[in-house]
Amino acid sequence: MTQVTERDEHAVLRFIERVASAFTESGMPRMPSRVFVALLAEDTGTMTAAELADLLQVSPAAISGAIRYLTQVSMVSRERETGSRRDVYRVYDDVWYEAVFRRERLMSRWDGPLREGIAVLGPDTPAGRRIAETLAFFEFIHRELPNLLERWREYRDERFNS
Repeated sequence: MTQVTERDEHAVLRFIERVASAFTESGMPRMPSRVFVALLAEDTGTMTAAELADLLQVSPAAISGAIRYLTQVSMVSRERETGSRRDVYRVYDDVWYEAVFRRERLMSRWDGPLREGIAVLGPDTPAGRRIAETLAFFEFIHRELPNLLERWREYRDERFNS
């Protein structure tokens, strides 16, 4: 049985804003950062657009744009609430694993264009070498990431008794 903890809503909002600011400083747009952290901070990991707008005191349009961004980068999913026409937005417990895994698959699409860039720019030019190093980095990540993600799951299972 899950224990219900009484929370200070103002403290929760301050937490959301602090973490969202850190994400924003790291390059994530501000509103998607706020929505993402709000979902992380919700015990169920799910909220409707109306709940998010109410919590964050923003317009439904702001929530819509943030959700669009977050679904495009695979950090949030959109689901239909059972027996309803309302959508709920969900952040999964293994959000970081999934985001990294999906991002790595997207990076593999860059191999062909990068190889073409090396050929076009010339492999012995400074630009060609930079592109070649970029390609080598993505190849390295592609090779190493499956082992790293497996180690993460093992670590997570040990730490959180999953």
